[in-house]
Amino acid sequence: MARRLIQLYGGLALYGASSALLVKAGLGLEPWNVLHQGLAKLTGLSMGVVLTIVGAAVLLLWVPLRQRPGLGTVSNVLVIGAAMDATLSALPEVHAVAVRIPLLVAGIVLNGAATGLYIAADFGPGPRDGLMTGLHRRTGRSIRLIRTAVELTVVATGFVLGGTVGLGTVLYALSIGPLAQLFLRLFAVPSASGGSTVVATGSPERVILRR
Repeated sequence: MARRLIQLYGGLALYGASSALLVKAGLGLEPWNVLHQGLAKLTGLSMGVVLTIVGAAVLLLWVPLRQRPGLGTVSNVLVIGAAMDATLSALPEVHAVAVRIPLLVAGIVLNGAATGLYIAADFGPGPRDGLMTGLHRRTGRSIRLIRTAVELTVVATGFVLGGTVGLGTVLYALSIGPLAQLFLRLFAVPSASGGSTVVATGSPERVILRR
């Protein structure tokens, strides 16, 4: 349990920090953060605060979908936004491309590691992940189709509002799946019988990336 809690909160904090690296790189964000950045520009709130508000709003959509949140679900809403804002405030502005590209790559790799850490802890999915699995169960549509439709809508809306879409968005979409799967296996918490957690070895449908 101690290891799982450390993985959960360490992973969520690292997720927020890695997302901040992508923001500082300025070469394109992951889909949901395109929306968060666009809303932050529209409202004047920080990205972390917007992320938290959107996460809470998405969590409310779980009610009609009959999804049950876990500790990881609630912690996802509270921790990632705070970690993102703290990292953004600590990092200087970056302008040189020679620095922005390594920052982008580091952000994506660390995001994959963070995803593996908190999902392997097995305390429940994030709000956005649970929305997709809930829609999958209610509609019978494939998770791939639902995720694609939701994230395209999120990216398009965020882009219209001023969120950053670019090379980083494409690179993130192509690499986060393999990276997360690698780190899921690396950080799998052994069960009492010595096996791996179902998160690392179960159906790929369990591994839905966020967030």
